[in-house]
Amino acid sequence: MSFQSAAKRALENQSRVVRFFKGNLPEMADQPGEVSLYLLAVVVRIFEQCGGKLDRAGAAEIEKATAKVHAAAKSAGLFPVTADFPAKVRTIADRAQPHILDEALHALFEREERKEQEIEMDPEQSALVFLMLWAATEALDSCWRSPKTPVWEQA
Repeated sequence: MSFQSAAKRALENQSRVVRFFKGNLPEMADQPGEVSLYLLAVVVRIFEQCGGKLDRAGAAEIEKATAKVHAAAKSAGLFPVTADFPAKVRTIADRAQPHILDEALHALFEREERKEQEIEMDPEQSALVFLMLWAATEALDSCWRSPKTPVWEQA
């Protein structure tokens, strides 16, 4: 519950990214759609928690990020989606915030133990959600300036 209010605020601050995300996600049942938005909120929140300054992503950043992801997906042969989708993605060297994207891959494709109430998305849906998260991450990364002293170095 405590994350819910932070997630709502984070998504409100990135309304253009949310519109892009909702407008380009395939039609999904309620739960997969909610999970996708939750993952987007987690990505935005990670940027916020790292410190620095996160500006709002605009149309230009989203368009540039989408073009980059589309070109990378095509050159890496990500479609049709096969079992080695996560491995193929990880071969792409030029990914913004690869640690965030690797966590998204893990959540969408590689989790072996699922709790009773967790939903399962088919690989095609998972791949499309991942590509949308990747584009959002690229757009957010282009609007983020890291702090002079990163949070991880302060610890």
